[in-house]
Amino acid sequence: MSNPDFNLLITLDVLLAEGTVAGAAKRLGLSPSAMSRALARLRETTGDPLLVRAGRGLVPTPRALELRDRVRQLTQDVEAVLRPAEQPDLMQVVRTFTLRTREGFVENFGSSLIARVVSEAPGVRLRFIHKPDKDSAGLRDGTVDLETGVVGKAASPELHTQGLFRDRLIGVVRPGHPLSLGDVTPARYAAGLHISVSRRGLDKGGIDEALQGLALERQIVTVVSGFSTALSLARTSDLIATVPERHTTNLRSGMHSFVLPLSLPEFTVAMIWHPRLNADPVHRWLRGCLRDVCATS
Repeated sequence: MSNPDFNLLITLDVLLAEGTVAGAAKRLGLSPSAMSRALARLRETTGDPLLVRAGRGLVPTPRALELRDRVRQLTQDVEAVLRPAEQPDLMQVVRTFTLRTREGFVENFGSSLIARVVSEAPGVRLRFIHKPDKDSAGLRDGTVDLETGVVGKAASPELHTQGLFRDRLIGVVRPGHPLSLGDVTPARYAAGLHISVSRRGLDKGGIDEALQGLALERQIVTVVSGFSTALSLARTSDLIATVPERHTTNLRSGMHSFVLPLSLPEFTVAMIWHPRLNADPVHRWLRGCLRDVCATS
């Protein structure tokens, strides 16, 4: 059995509405002969004449009358499917979005984002999950709707990204720590006891390479996986934490922060999502909320 030609549904709908071949042809932008051929195909497909001559006009057969409402509904449904999505009423939307973020992001931007979402779409719930690595499989399989992080060279080219803010690494110590007084030189910074933050448990990185270029080496006494853990340790000891500045603003409250005496590049924190959600109007609205919150927080 050959596949049905769904264009015939539109033709039949117009023919039944107009009641004449000429009128249907004009409405669809076809010639009368082309419309006559389409009617012949419809008759062959349905096994019914559909429209028969009565005087100078055409009248529908009982089969055509039976089909008219169903055909009209089908064509309306097809038009609705193919029509661009309209912006929904956010006050009526009920939906849960899963956001995967690095430690510190929720603590710094979460409350403002939640307040914005609740005020504009009270039926939308945000589910935050921890980001222990850079694997974005969750975006591809649909278990994660939106992700934040530094986009590296190994990022999947299929994913969409948009920068949220620029950030840099800074040093953080407890109030009264020796580095909270006077200028922080590379030598003074390197001489302290350090906390390394690494999701993979590494104790060497860009900071150590920069120090090595100055013939200096820092002493790392502990390695942790997250910024909040590093800052918690530094808050109650003489250890030095080195963390992203904007990413940890709230986490560093009451502590002393200083500019690193090293030449290190800034980096961009971005949001990342899968192309299948790019045109989703509610997802697009959520991306706008996140972008605005990060720009003002």
